[in-house]
Amino acid sequence: MSALPVLSAMLADIEEMVGCESPSSDRAAVARSADVVARIGTRRLGGPPDRIVVDGRTHLRWRFGDGPPRALLLGHHDTVWPIGSLGAHPYTVDGGVLRGPGCFDMKAGLAIALHALAGLGVPSGVTLLVTGDEEIGSPSSRELIEAEAVGCTAALVLEASAPDGALKTARKGVAGYRIRITGRAAHAGLEPERGVNAAIEVAHQLLAVAGLADAGRGTTVTPTLTCAGVATNTVPAAGEFAVDVRVRGADEMVRVDAALRALRPVLSGARVEVVAGPNRPPLPAYASAGLFERAQACAGRLGLRPLSAAEVGGGSDGNFTAALGVPTLDGLGAVGGGAHADDEHVLIEALPGRTALVAALVNDVLEARP
Repeated sequence: MSALPVLSAMLADIEEMVGCESPSSDRAAVARSADVVARIGTRRLGGPPDRIVVDGRTHLRWRFGDGPPRALLLGHHDTVWPIGSLGAHPYTVDGGVLRGPGCFDMKAGLAIALHALAGLGVPSGVTLLVTGDEEIGSPSSRELIEAEAVGCTAALVLEASAPDGALKTARKGVAGYRIRITGRAAHAGLEPERGVNAAIEVAHQLLAVAGLADAGRGTTVTPTLTCAGVATNTVPAAGEFAVDVRVRGADEMVRVDAALRALRPVLSGARVEVVAGPNRPPLPAYASAGLFERAQACAGRLGLRPLSAAEVGGGSDGNFTAALGVPTLDGLGAVGGGAHADDEHVLIEALPGRTALVAALVNDVLEARP
């Protein structure tokens, strides 16, 4: 088949997937999106997936061949975009650029995976797993991902590329916390001294938490969503804020976690509670080094330009597979930019080459000695 019909088919598949909005928090929307991905995948791969529903969230799995799996391809079909986003950000193709909510992160990556495997004739020894809750930390799919990864010699993650098409060879570990403050309400005008102001305690804790960051070690500790109080004339009795933590090494995750759990109130009578914690372990560079070299060799044989590598702060499901000791290479999906933002886009001219690269790398993994 020539490149033009393949590209045309890929664009049609991407349009169909982007046209079905799938915010992670909306289980029904994710289920509808799973129907779309399953339909496209069945058309391309010649058979339907296993439909796996965990905690109301829908995941899809294709397994090829009777033998043990050796290559795991990972992707997700949920997005950060709420229902109705297509109204302000419709699917468009203009000047070689494809736009639409979730196109870059990561529905174009799913099309790449499907067409790469189809081009190989759905080779034995491959599992394609498409989850429906990656954008919220994979709470229902982590065990599934880890179970599918065990015994594999490679995990190939179809997340969007880093800038300029770079593969993601290292990712930071991710943790998310909520710091909950309990104070005591009082009338703000008549007797504020009788209250314990949760907003002031929140301010103290915000500064303490932000101070845990260590730029030299690449550790970010960022207070984000913050709230306190229920009325303008009442001393706030409660407040809370979220904390986003990104680290390069497991030792930093331990340090920050211990420091957060050791927080103590500054105001007399206030209480501090720390909930949640580490979500994704780091994906270290050594976990991807061998696969990156093999991908570079594949690119050379295909006549593609040399690949580049990048370390990124965002986590993915590849963090889980790397933590199991499975060689993992990420960022094999679409080339473009603007993930989670108004300018989310995919460069169309890169789609055929990316698909060929994924197919060649899968074939290379399967042909290598176990």
